Amino acid sequence: MSTSTGASLTAQLGQLAQLAHRAAGGADPGDGDPVVLAGRDDATVVRSGAVVAKAHDSGGDPAPLAARLRVAAHPLLRGVLLAPLPLPRPVPPPRAGTGRGSGREPGGPLLGTLPGGRRISLWPYGTPVDPGAPGAAPWEAAGALLARLHSVPLAGLPGPLPPMRGPARVVRALELLRREVPRTAAARTVAAAGETLPAWALGAAPPPRDDALCHGDLHLGQLVRYPAPGGPWHLIDVDDLGPGDPAWDLARPAAWFAAGLLPPADFGRFLTAYRTAGGPAVPGDGPDPWPWLDIPARALTVQTAARSLARAAAEERAPDETDRALVEACSRIVRSPAGPGPYAGRGRTAPGYGG
Repeated sequence: MSTSTGASLTAQLGQLAQLAHRAAGGADPGDGDPVVLAGRDDATVVRSGAVVAKAHDSGGDPAPLAARLRVAAHPLLRGVLLAPLPLPRPVPPPRAGTGRGSGREPGGPLLGTLPGGRRISLWPYGTPVDPGAPGAAPWEAAGALLARLHSVPLAGLPGPLPPMRGPARVVRALELLRREVPRTAAARTVAAAGETLPAWALGAAPPPRDDALCHGDLHLGQLVRYPAPGGPWHLIDVDDLGPGDPAWDLARPAAWFAAGLLPPADFGRFLTAYRTAGGPAVPGDGPDPWPWLDIPARALTVQTAARSLARAAAEERAPDETDRALVEACSRIVRSPAGPGPYAGRGRTAPGYGG
């Protein structure tokens, strides 16, 4: 990160902290200690009390993000997606002699803009998944929430809603791999796996389905309990939300399972909960669902492996065990045509379905 980029990010953190603090009811931005939850160029997130302020990826037309926020706030998504909070409006100056100070009042828009141009939104704080307790990971809740999300009628939502952006994330990961990672054997393997993906998995052609409302970037970090600390689980982060193939939202757990990084029992819990709740991405009973999951899982394996190698390069370290498992999965993708089984030849199946 350059000095100018670092200074800009520091300034944005301060602006977000002030906004979150005021929205949470603080009279003075200096009161309390805002907490930085994420400090990246593509997602900067600050919490103050019960409010979280997020600066979204910069650039581009704000209309798609505004549409996604409207959907998250829609009654059809209540209990599925965490709803955004309206930005506070400036309070008009007090009349002379009233003694009232300046402040903020609720009721503003869902999307705003920082002085530097980044779009901002406000959210209620929810308790995230504890990464230190993998045995308590809410796989059943994730599966059931996705089934509910995928079953929301698109015709009942405010539009126009842009397509789900999952394939675009794969393309960005491969661009990062080419730009930031030395051309090692591991990097070449991941790039070669990317070249085997069909055009629709890279956003270059229409997907096989676009009839479901999809999250676009589902992983356990996208679940929170709300109200905190122990309320029901909700999905968060609507930056990639839109119509698409619902199998994409099952692809990250499927990719981790195929790479040997997610135990079969946990993947089985997730998939069974999804099917039991009537999720439309895969058949409900009987048939092996992998033919529906295979291409999305391959795409998420490539995406995750590319980002893992980029992270290792940025940290100036050799790939760790997880990185190597993802690269090895990419190697199987290169060797194996699309078909049944986690990358054709590993022979692993999750409990509760055939194969």
